Amino acid sequence: MVQSMTGFGQQSIENDQLSVSIEIKTLNSKNADSNIKMSSAFSDKEIEIRNLLTSKLQRGKILLILNYASKREDSLKAALNTSVIKSYYNDLKSISNDLDESNEQLLQIVMTMPEVYQKENNEDVLAEDWPSVLEAIKSAIAKTIEFRSHEGEALEKALRGSVEKISTYLEEVKVLDPQRIERLKERLRSQVAEFESNDNFDSNRFEQELIFYIEKLDINEEKVRLAQHLKYFIQTLDTPQSNGKKLGFIAQEIGREINTIGSKANDVDIQKIVVNMKDELEKIKEQNLNIL
Repeated sequence: MVQSMTGFGQQSIENDQLSVSIEIKTLNSKNADSNIKMSSAFSDKEIEIRNLLTSKLQRGKILLILNYASKREDSLKAALNTSVIKSYYNDLKSISNDLDESNEQLLQIVMTMPEVYQKENNEDVLAEDWPSVLEAIKSAIAKTIEFRSHEGEALEKALRGSVEKISTYLEEVKVLDPQRIERLKERLRSQVAEFESNDNFDSNRFEQELIFYIEKLDINEEKVRLAQHLKYFIQTLDTPQSNGKKLGFIAQEIGREINTIGSKANDVDIQKIVVNMKDELEKIKEQNLNIL
């Protein structure tokens, strides 16, 4: 079963206690490359989230956006920012002394200034909310996988179509190959007749070179191997796993046999078919870049 590396999943939770929204986007990449954007509330959970994304989504550029807000009154704890208070107080006291003003209400003034109170997340509230956030992340991942599977169906259909076309072209090569051999034989007969009239003609050496020449142009092994690679490609598509890397390796072997057929055939008609094969193979390689 083919899965695309392009995916999208979204999940939201909204109740009296919290508001959570998760969005996951994935694109193709050779390895797992995850990017997590979220508030500092769950920064200690980043490694756990990253490991979860990698284990479930395996490969690709993965972007997770986590938005969280607690609706509880005790979600934040306020504490005095003593360093800021002292800094404000000392500065105002210095200015007051320079101006010969009273220092009696300086502290009251300081306590109304910005950043005097610092708010911290209530760890107890975060600990209670984390299971709900984690469940939302898992649900968004599941939807991303579902999206990938749906995209993968279209990729698999295209791959099977290209493999089928290459198989059809291979059958055409099999039909043309005997005709190519006959043309080669006829050409050789003509050349043999010309050589035999030469007084320096060495029949033994000519026979050795003839065998070498015929073996060099023979493409039977390449035809057999190409058919086997095409069959193996389809078998790999039929497995439950999405084997993008494996399919890529098989596509390389398919390309090697196609290239060898083209170089050894030395025939215009077969060369045209080889060009069509290469065109379909390029489609396979391009589509395979997005397969998980």
